[in-house]
Amino acid sequence: MARVKGGFVTRRRRNRMLKLAKGYWGAKHRLFKKAKEQVMKSLMYAYRDRRQTKRNFRRLWIVRINAAARLNGLSYSKLMHGLKLAGIEVNRKMLADLAVNDISAFNSLAGAAKEKINA
Repeated sequence: MARVKGGFVTRRRRNRMLKLAKGYWGAKHRLFKKAKEQVMKSLMYAYRDRRQTKRNFRRLWIVRINAAARLNGLSYSKLMHGLKLAGIEVNRKMLADLAVNDISAFNSLAGAAKEKINA
């Protein structure tokens, strides 16, 4: 059987992988095997961290809401419970933005929540 040279297709596949590894340090951007290993690992990190970013932002929003709620004499959980009882549907992203940028609006929401808890 004749020997098959895989020149064009193999070179194109390898160059595509090395292009993805551009900017990596040392052998990871020069050698195909190391570059391939690192690109696969990098893609795994990217997939994982797209989800972790969402978690981290939610944690940040909760910390900000809790800090502003405590200025109004409420804990985070009591504030959220009071808002639910009052029928106020504001997501955590917007609440955190109000807590940082518009404290008077946040205070009015906290006041409404406090009234519903005490009633």
